[in-house]
Amino acid sequence: MRTIQRVVPAPAELGLQLIGVPEGADLTLDLRLESVSEGVLVSGTVSGEVTGECGRCLADIGESLTVNIQELFAYADSATDETTDEHEVGRLQDDMIDLEPALRDAVVLELPVNPLCREDCPGLCPDCGVRWDDLPEGHTHEQLDPRWAKLSKLTGSSGPDEPAEPAP
Repeated sequence: MRTIQRVVPAPAELGLQLIGVPEGADLTLDLRLESVSEGVLVSGTVSGEVTGECGRCLADIGESLTVNIQELFAYADSATDETTDEHEVGRLQDDMIDLEPALRDAVVLELPVNPLCREDCPGLCPDCGVRWDDLPEGHTHEQLDPRWAKLSKLTGSSGPDEPAEPAP
C-alpha cells in the first residue's frame, strides 16, 4: 500500500454548464493505492474550489468541494481485464494509472445541476431583470390589464380601480 498527497492542476472542462472547477485550479489529492489480486485499488479524496453562477439570480458562486473516489485499475491479463468491457474498469498502462476519468466522474456527479447562491434565493424580477435582493422592499411593476388599456386613455384613468372622470 502507498499513500499519496499531491496538488495537481485541474483538467479542462471539469464541471457542468453553470458550475465547475476552473481549468488549472489546484486540486488536492489525498489517495491510497493498494495492490489487490486483480490490480490497483485507488481510494481517497479529491478537494478543490468550484466556481459558477446561481441558477436563479446569476450571482457568482465560489465554494469548496471534497469528493470521495474509489476506482479499481486492472492488471493486464487479469480475470477482471478478461471479464469486463474496455471502458467498464480502468486499466494499468505500462504501470501507470490515468486517474482523470475517475476524477472527472466523481467531481461532476457531485456538482449540483442547478446551483444556488443560497437555498432561499428569490431570483430575478421577471419584469426588469434585477436581482430581488438588490431591489427595495415592495418593488412592483404596474401592469395595466390590456382589456382596460384603451378605456384608460379615454378617461384619463390609469386602471379599472380608479374612478373615471366624466367625459367632456
